Amino acid sequence: MSHQRFSTLFHMVFLTLIAIGVTACGESDAGDAGTFRVALLTPGSISDQSWNGSAYEGLLRIRDSLGAEVSHIQTKTPAEFEENFRQYGAQGYRLVFGHGFEFQDAAARVAPEFPKTIFVTTSGNTSGPNLAGIRFAFEEPSFMAGMVAGALTKSRVIGAIGGTELPPVKDSFRAFTEGARSMNPDVEVLIAYIGSWDDASAGKEQALAQIARGADVIFQNADAAGLGVFQAARESGKAYVFGSNSNQNAVAPEVTVGSVVVDVPHAFLFVARQIVDGTFVPRVVPMGSSVDAVRLEMNPALLSVVPPAAIAAVDSVRAGIAAGKIVIEPGRPFPKAP
Repeated sequence: MSHQRFSTLFHMVFLTLIAIGVTACGESDAGDAGTFRVALLTPGSISDQSWNGSAYEGLLRIRDSLGAEVSHIQTKTPAEFEENFRQYGAQGYRLVFGHGFEFQDAAARVAPEFPKTIFVTTSGNTSGPNLAGIRFAFEEPSFMAGMVAGALTKSRVIGAIGGTELPPVKDSFRAFTEGARSMNPDVEVLIAYIGSWDDASAGKEQALAQIARGADVIFQNADAAGLGVFQAARESGKAYVFGSNSNQNAVAPEVTVGSVVVDVPHAFLFVARQIVDGTFVPRVVPMGSSVDAVRLEMNPALLSVVPPAAIAAVDSVRAGIAAGKIVIEPGRPFPKAP
């Protein structure tokens, strides 16, 4: 073979290899562009065994079920909400969750800038072309927990402790109060807010203050700060506790009567599947007990301390909600106990 023919053949092979390489790179880039990318912003630590932990579990469920690429950032201020929404939009994420009512304003400002990204806020009540909310019917199991608390209390004083005074928390505490009074009209309900979702010491202090005023059942909805409420009840030996958001019955099983559960993983996967299928319509998505997105989960270890009549009454309300005969939501009158 002449030197010229060898050089020509080598040149052709070289160009072919380049072409193959370019094609391979192009296919790789297209594959990356087609990856379903999902992000989550939480207002607190995912180690809280409650609201934020359940959201992170939901993110991982999307990853495992749909093969998504996922990312999570813990945020603290409204400025960080907006900054990180914008960051994920600029990076081409398809779905971004802001986990909490407080994320709505930031999501509404950022969403128009990134029309290919769907922004979803939990406990949200706003929507737009690429903006949606998930509206958990937290009042339903909160009312049922109140029914149990009203029947269980010996002192006729019960408590509710929240992280901060957000509308969904206030609505759930009102439902808890009305549920208790449907069983025990004379019950007094002490309501307090810690001013933090992270300070377990402050949660313990608030719980001890309510116990000192006679509260013998306390419903906490305070994320990581709520862990202090369990501690106070356990150490005092004078109060039972209802957990919230996740099933917290195992946090302090000797004092936890039950948990008002919000099945965030179920809701996250529901929305993500619809986006992948191309069927998702941005709106306020209702998530209630009729689809098992919220529920009261009693602690089997303490079921014997609850009056059987209260369990029967709760079961009746649950059946009424499932049948559409009972509606528990803000702005509507609460049902009377059966």
